Amino acid sequence: MNTSDRRRIGVVGYGELGQYLVKAIQESENLELCFVWNRTSSVLNGKIDETLILKDLSDFPELNPDLIVEVAHPSITHQYGTEFLKHADFMMGSPTALADKELESKLRTAATSRGLYLPSGAFWGGEDVRKMADLGTLKALCVTMKKHPSSLRLNGDLRARNEAVVGDNAVELYNGPVRQLCPLAPNNVNTMALAALAAHNLGFDGVQCKLVADPKLTDWHIVEVEVWGPGDISAGTAFHCHTIRRNPAQIGKVTGSATYSSFFSSMNRACGKGHGVHLC
Repeated sequence: MNTSDRRRIGVVGYGELGQYLVKAIQESENLELCFVWNRTSSVLNGKIDETLILKDLSDFPELNPDLIVEVAHPSITHQYGTEFLKHADFMMGSPTALADKELESKLRTAATSRGLYLPSGAFWGGEDVRKMADLGTLKALCVTMKKHPSSLRLNGDLRARNEAVVGDNAVELYNGPVRQLCPLAPNNVNTMALAALAAHNLGFDGVQCKLVADPKLTDWHIVEVEVWGPGDISAGTAFHCHTIRRNPAQIGKVTGSATYSSFFSSMNRACGKGHGVHLC
């Protein structure tokens, strides 16, 4: 393939997922790595060709990316999200940032000329949930995430509660709307944020979630999604779908191993849909 036909990808963040993506992009015949940025740029020395290291993220337009992929932290989208969308399509790896109503509004406005892509990740059945939301038949949605305490990166009271987990007993750290949880666990609950975006008729305040610290989960991250549709929920006659996803994960890891290939697959689908907000 002629190099001019390749999609130019800029990667923001060089943690474990960022490293995986960079390697996969460089091995792809259809993609071209045009820059890598990391908050601590010295981490890239000796690992990334010097010509590909972007030291000042605000200089990204000079490199003409087709797609910018964020795998760093929600703060990146707060600071650069609307600017990214002026010059390229943008794929958010940290959709918890959209729990901020003002930021979500700004990004939706900015996406009237470019595509804002949201990777489905561990949210199994996301397209089906969005279709139900479009039709107005989605009545309720609850996402439960269960991880080993060492895999959780939490803020505020949740951090203290998680640190207090002892023995083998699972502890429910949070039970409530997605919006309040996102700033308390910005690196752990992107699946929940995506659920709230797919279930747009319920949104961040209507979609419910539970976060569980379970010391027995030394090999897995578990995500349960429960969907209710037409019918009487209280009488138990409503449409109901319950999925359980077990993602292999080493103890202490924030991201399960199956998420890496899933994210890369989403990145490959993050094109050609035009302006607006898209699941991929």
